[in-house]
Amino acid sequence: MAQQPASTRRRSLMLGAAAAAGTAALTHPLAVLAQGAEEIVIGGSIPMTGVFAFAGVGINAGIQDYVKIVNDAGGIKGRKVRYVPEDTGYKVDVSVAAFKKITSQNKVNVYYGDSTGFAKTINPELDRNGNILMAGASFASELNDPKKYPHQFLVGPDYTEMFGILLKHIAKEKPGAKVAFVYSDSEFGRDPIEKSEAAAKALGLTVPIKIMTAAGSVDVSGEVIKLRRAAPDYTIFHGYILAPIPEFITQGKQQGMTSKWMGTFWTMDSSTVMKMGPDGDGFMGVMPYRYYYDTEKAPMLEKIRALRPEYQSTAYMQGFLAAMLFLESAKRCLDGNKPLTGDNLKAALNSLKDFDTGGLIGVPITISGNSIPVGRVYKADMKAQKMVAASDWIKL
Repeated sequence: MAQQPASTRRRSLMLGAAAAAGTAALTHPLAVLAQGAEEIVIGGSIPMTGVFAFAGVGINAGIQDYVKIVNDAGGIKGRKVRYVPEDTGYKVDVSVAAFKKITSQNKVNVYYGDSTGFAKTINPELDRNGNILMAGASFASELNDPKKYPHQFLVGPDYTEMFGILLKHIAKEKPGAKVAFVYSDSEFGRDPIEKSEAAAKALGLTVPIKIMTAAGSVDVSGEVIKLRRAAPDYTIFHGYILAPIPEFITQGKQQGMTSKWMGTFWTMDSSTVMKMGPDGDGFMGVMPYRYYYDTEKAPMLEKIRALRPEYQSTAYMQGFLAAMLFLESAKRCLDGNKPLTGDNLKAALNSLKDFDTGGLIGVPITISGNSIPVGRVYKADMKAQKMVAASDWIKL
C-alpha cells in the first residue's frame, strides 16, 4: 500500500484520536472528566490571629502540609487539591463571613471551622448547601450528633469521651478512686461534666467534689482549700488552656495534696504543659494523636518531621489529620463514581473501618458517627521536657 504523506498521516491520527475520545466520552464519561478534572477544594475559617492563634497557626500548617504531600503524589484520582484559608481572629461573625466569601468564590468540597460557636451557627447553611463536609477545632459533645449535625465530624473524641478515656484509665490504675472535676464557668467548661459524673459512677469511681471557677479567674485559693478537704486521688481540669491549672497544682502541693492532676486536649500541647514548671512534673491528660517527638513507629510522623524539623504542636496534628480524613472521604467517593456531596462525603467517612492514619493515632480507627472515640494518656516529664505515654491506646 502506498505510504501517505506525513501531513496526511498526522491529520488521520488526530481525527482518529478525536473519534476515540468522543466514543470514550459517551461510554466512559468519568474517564474523560478525570483528564480535565476539577480541583478538590478545602476551605478554612482559621484563627491565625487573636486569642486562639497559638492553635490556628499549627492547624493551618498541618492542613497545608498534608495537601502538599497529596499533591506531590499526584493528587486524589488525578485531581489536585487546593486549600483556601481565611483568618478569623477567632470571632464567630468573621468566621461566618469567611465561609460565605470562600464558598461563593470557590466550589468548596470540605471545610475546616475554628470554633464550637461557628460550627453551630453555620450548620443550617451546611445543610442548605448540601455539598460540603466540615470538621474543625471543636470537640464539643453537642456536635457528636449525626442527626443534628449530619455534615460535620470531630477530629478525635468529644469532650465527654475524653473524660471517658481518662476515667477508664483511672478505674484500671486505681479501682474505686475518688476523682474531682474542676472546670470553667463556660459552655466549653460545663460540656462534659454531668455525663462524666455518671460515667465515673458506672466505673465504680466516686466524684467527691465538682468545682466551677469563673472564666479567666486565677485567684483560686478558696477553691484549693475545698479541693484539699475532698482529698481526691485524681483531679481532672477542663475548660482551660493553662491558667488557673498551675495555680491549683502549686497551691495544692503546698497544702499537702497528693492528687494526680489531669487535663483534656487544649491543655495538653507539650509547649503548654511545660509552662507549668517543676510542679507540673507528672501532669497527665488525654491526647488523641501522637506527639511530634514520639519514638514509636509512625510513617506519617516521619514525613512530618522531614517537612518540618522543628517541633509541631498537637493543633498541627489535628489540622493534618483533618485534611487526611477529608481527602480519604473524597477519594472513596471518587472510587465509587459518586459526586462529592455532603451526604456522600459523610457516608464515605463513616465507611472507614480499621483505617490506618500512618501512626498519627496509634491504633486503626473506625468512624461510625461524628467522632473518633480513641485516645491515650500521656504524662509530663519535666526533666526531658516531653510528654511520655502513660497508657496504651484506649478505645471507648
